[in-house]
Amino acid sequence: MSDQPHILVVDDHREIRESVTRYLEKNGLRATSARDAVEMDAKLARGQFDLIVLDVMMPGEDGLSVCRRLSAQGDMPILMLTALGEETDRIVGLEIGADDYLAKPFNPRELLARIKAILRRSATAESLAGRFSGQRIAFAHWVLDTDSRVLSDEAGARVDLTGSELKLLVTFLERPRMVLNRDELLDLTAGRAASPLDRTIDNQVSRLRRKIEPDPARPRIVTTVRGGGYCLASDVRELE
Repeated sequence: MSDQPHILVVDDHREIRESVTRYLEKNGLRATSARDAVEMDAKLARGQFDLIVLDVMMPGEDGLSVCRRLSAQGDMPILMLTALGEETDRIVGLEIGADDYLAKPFNPRELLARIKAILRRSATAESLAGRFSGQRIAFAHWVLDTDSRVLSDEAGARVDLTGSELKLLVTFLERPRMVLNRDELLDLTAGRAASPLDRTIDNQVSRLRRKIEPDPARPRIVTTVRGGGYCLASDVRELE
């Protein structure tokens, strides 16, 4: 059991965190719970975790603030739990580093499926980088080192990528100048279909553009194709 992924469930509602913890353990995962950000920090300091299930609405430091802080510190996968209909929270959460979101009330089976999908994406650098694993890839004015997840521009400035940003970028790099719609991108990066009004890919593209575009408001590297989706408008080459 000790080699199974360890999930930290952070929610101020006792019944939710206890029922989620029991369900995850029943389905072969290790699970620990915390009632707020303070308890979460204490448990993160004492143990190793593979993913955090994080509620947005909590007393004290809220989930969005926690997500922003954890994303700045490293690459801990985060699945946000949001109130039904709070689309703004979901959009902001994805923009600041969450890997996925799920609206309350939710089906525990869907939560488990989304957790497993995130864990599959973040399991190894090879799974994130695909056929480019261990290589340096040049595109536009950037060079991507897939092992370190670091982008370097022509001046040598470095930009770190999260796991989800790397996966999305590599998906584009493997298909240069190909138009990919939102459903295709979500299937390729997350292994799931888009739900109605799902803006996961739009927000991930927006986050990536802020890191690679000279002017994110007028993107020239990852372009939008009206009625089609997105396209990497650049040639790609592997470096020695």
